[in-house]
Amino acid sequence: MAGISKILVCGGTSGISAGAREVIRIFEDELGKRGLLDQWKVIRVGDKGLFRDVLIDIDAPDGTKITYQYVKPSDVLKIVEEHIVKGKVVRKFLAGKDYEKFFKNQIRIVLANCGEISPDNIDDYLERGGYSSLKKALETDPLQIIDEIQRAGLRGRGGGGFNTGLKWRLCREVDSDERYVICNADEGDPGAFMDRSVLEGDPHSVLEGMAIAAYAIGSKEGYIYCRAEYPEAIKRLQKAITIARERGFLGKSVMNSDFSFDVQIVKGAGAFVCGEETALIASIEGKRGMPRMRPPYPAQKGLWGKPTIINNVETFANIRHIIKNGADWYASMGTATSKGTKVFALAGKVKNTGLIEIPMGTTINEIIYGPGGGPLRKKVPLKAVQMGGPSGGCLPVSLFDTPVDYEEMSKTGAIIGSGGMIVMDQKTCMVDIAKFFLQFTVLESCGKCLPCRVGLKRMLEVLSEITDGKGTEKHLEFLIEMGETVKSTSLCGLGNTAPNPVLTTIKYFKDEYYNHIFQKQCPAGVCTNLLKFKVIEERCIKCGKCYKICPSGAIQWKKGDYAKINNDLCIKCKACVNLCDDMAIN
Repeated sequence: MAGISKILVCGGTSGISAGAREVIRIFEDELGKRGLLDQWKVIRVGDKGLFRDVLIDIDAPDGTKITYQYVKPSDVLKIVEEHIVKGKVVRKFLAGKDYEKFFKNQIRIVLANCGEISPDNIDDYLERGGYSSLKKALETDPLQIIDEIQRAGLRGRGGGGFNTGLKWRLCREVDSDERYVICNADEGDPGAFMDRSVLEGDPHSVLEGMAIAAYAIGSKEGYIYCRAEYPEAIKRLQKAITIARERGFLGKSVMNSDFSFDVQIVKGAGAFVCGEETALIASIEGKRGMPRMRPPYPAQKGLWGKPTIINNVETFANIRHIIKNGADWYASMGTATSKGTKVFALAGKVKNTGLIEIPMGTTINEIIYGPGGGPLRKKVPLKAVQMGGPSGGCLPVSLFDTPVDYEEMSKTGAIIGSGGMIVMDQKTCMVDIAKFFLQFTVLESCGKCLPCRVGLKRMLEVLSEITDGKGTEKHLEFLIEMGETVKSTSLCGLGNTAPNPVLTTIKYFKDEYYNHIFQKQCPAGVCTNLLKFKVIEERCIKCGKCYKICPSGAIQWKKGDYAKINNDLCIKCKACVNLCDDMAIN
């Protein structure tokens, strides 16, 4: 589109929730009224990763780009009148230093096209080298493809971290008349949205990766298992599949070759356990999604009893880049045992939240103070980071210099998982956070094996007693013993990792457990039954903010005096506790 200026509107789920559809409509209406639609093209792209929606790029033919953030539908008219018509930057909406810092040290491979191309326009993908890797692969011996992926050191990005090329090789070596390729897009971790953003912003990269994998192992049929709670991802993915078939990148005689491969979508019903590969296979087969014993592994005996490879969205999105640039290029990034980049969903108490892609081996500190922009509240120090979602571990500030790779994370008791990273500050109760994640895994357990079904439930009951002020030292001993038992005896990965949040918080934050058990106090001011709701005068700065926010009139305050709380009127809503960054109320 030489000579055409572009307005790129981030319109993934995040952008849509902030009003992206209406923003696009108003842009097109206003440009149409002014007869400018032949000079300007409004393009809906995927989310770029930084959650400051609606994000908009004004992209001129000369390569200059201006980014606006937090754009509302009501702001579009001003941008059109000032920027589009008069050529003046609207500084009010301009993305600033935090935006630049967020992207500065990222190496975007998987996310390279997200926010840059229209996911609905295959020509945008082709202009950026799309499907050239598939063409190259089809001109190469399948075993050479497997060798290249294995030599690159790509490990599964869904959490297991198994060598991708080795998995493909094991699958190809099984004597079978049929083999299957499955993309695991059942992203169920709270706070994780990596797969969703890639499917919404760059679906063809996943399809190309799957097609290359199918050619390498000798498969003709593939499935994408995507949770039904991702309607936008499914819609864009289905459109991409249809267009890819029309253009000859899927279906019979792919790119006029002897290779045939097609893909269909299977909607998951939202069961977290179906992220486990054997449960996922059972679900595709129309059975209840429950894990089975391994071995045999899916690469040996998977879907319909045939050898099957299962990789997640991020893993497949890496494939085309490795085929295009070579194994040595990919292996030059990361660490000795963890190659390439990793996408993380950075959330919690940091200035900048969103999706980041950084080289393996980057430290937690470099992530938090680099793309993350540092602590959200200046006066409230950071306390911990939760790595790996509900089955991950909570690590203290003293371990923030730990490199993020599979082996180093494992040493701490945490895991990389699919890439969730939640930053917590001193206003987070580590006992409560362990209970929160355990509540999730208890609800999501399929109940097939006794350790997971009963053990996790009993651990949750004990944690609830501790946060209610009924804890004893024996409770702490029980949590450790039961946690280790569940980890070592559960049938699948859910039970094997579910106790991690409890065990790591006991390991690194035992003092908080002691406070809850022996002092009957919650230092973070979270566990309501342990709060006395009084003002700690040595911390109070006499600002009166608590007085102004109290909905029941329970706080008394005069300028220059300490606040006081009337517990007869207090409804224990914790509005004052949550507001006070000086943590003067407990």
